[in-house]
Amino acid sequence: MRPVEIAKDVYWVGAIDWNVRDFHGYSTYEGTTYNAFLVVDEKVALVDAVKAGHEDQLFQRVSQVIDPKKIDLVVSNHTEMDHSGGLPRLMHRIGEAKPVYCSKMGEKNLRMHYRGGLNLQPVQDGGSLSLGKRELLFLETRMLHWPDSMFSYLKEDKILFSSDAFGQHYASLERFDDTIRDDIWPHALKYYANILLPFSGLVEKLIEKVAASGLEFSMICPDHGILWRKDPLSIVNAYARWAAQKPEKKALVIYDTMWHSTEMMAEAIVEGLNDTGVPAKPLHLRKWHRSDIVTEMHAAGVMALGSPTLNNGIFPSVADFLTYIKGLKPKNKIGAAFGSYGWSGEAPKILHQELSGMGFEMVDPLRVQYVPDGNAMEDAYTLGVRLAKSCLEKLA
Repeated sequence: MRPVEIAKDVYWVGAIDWNVRDFHGYSTYEGTTYNAFLVVDEKVALVDAVKAGHEDQLFQRVSQVIDPKKIDLVVSNHTEMDHSGGLPRLMHRIGEAKPVYCSKMGEKNLRMHYRGGLNLQPVQDGGSLSLGKRELLFLETRMLHWPDSMFSYLKEDKILFSSDAFGQHYASLERFDDTIRDDIWPHALKYYANILLPFSGLVEKLIEKVAASGLEFSMICPDHGILWRKDPLSIVNAYARWAAQKPEKKALVIYDTMWHSTEMMAEAIVEGLNDTGVPAKPLHLRKWHRSDIVTEMHAAGVMALGSPTLNNGIFPSVADFLTYIKGLKPKNKIGAAFGSYGWSGEAPKILHQELSGMGFEMVDPLRVQYVPDGNAMEDAYTLGVRLAKSCLEKLA
């Protein structure tokens, strides 16, 4: 468990979690990392901790650079438990009287998390801390993605420790974007679409704020995944694009089905979309993970959602998906609801109301009793055509 020197006297000393597969309902098939950074100067600073249960990895890596007891201070950029969970054991190891620097909201959160035992030192937005030859600057980033979140910037090295922004849930022994063998961008997009999407307006303001500050970046170091050093601004520019939520010529037909009737409708809608010039694909909610669907959905200009009627309501998997995306607040979508039913048929109406309430531009819902016949399949195909035309008109 070796540390990685990312700049002179600056080390990655975090933990790799190869086996985590779920993060608040977000699938982490590739695991994740809990990144922490050791800055060795006249004062030795540890920037961020790790999730509880992974402290030994942190201690082993730090110990190969210095005795952990020589750490003079800790910076907590974000109080969520995957970063602060290891703080109590860490502070017990290095000395509980040593200061933990955090935002003002971070102080409140850490006190509520750990009920004392930490020497918390809140910092000001724009404040600084001298380490000797180096200086740390602090930038509040409230609601990106918690109220306590902040960035730390190592001024002389031009390194941004960006907390939960610009990260990916990805476990690897490779540390940098220019050495990784896999394509990291799908992981970065998935992270944005499932965690930061509801804060897109704040992301745009933050990017403007950082641009106005004149700060330069040699490296951007998030708390999860690989570090950006080849072209650090590439991930910043990607966030600017993703935050804009500009729709593209792409459609998703998302559904669950009981006896394949709603599935038949979904496939006909897909054909109508594709034949009219908007690439589309069907996504079965019990075959695709919700977080992967949200990633696919991010740039889609059209989303049709289908459910059979069950007990005068919608199918459980569809309700789960609706709850998930409601919190993510996607924008700039054209939507439609559809579904098969046996005798009551409420599901399409419920879906229509839910999507409309989320700001989707809705076309009329389509429902079919029992198994769709030729006319019903033609209606589903026509719905796909209507959706495609609406999308193309919007993008024109």
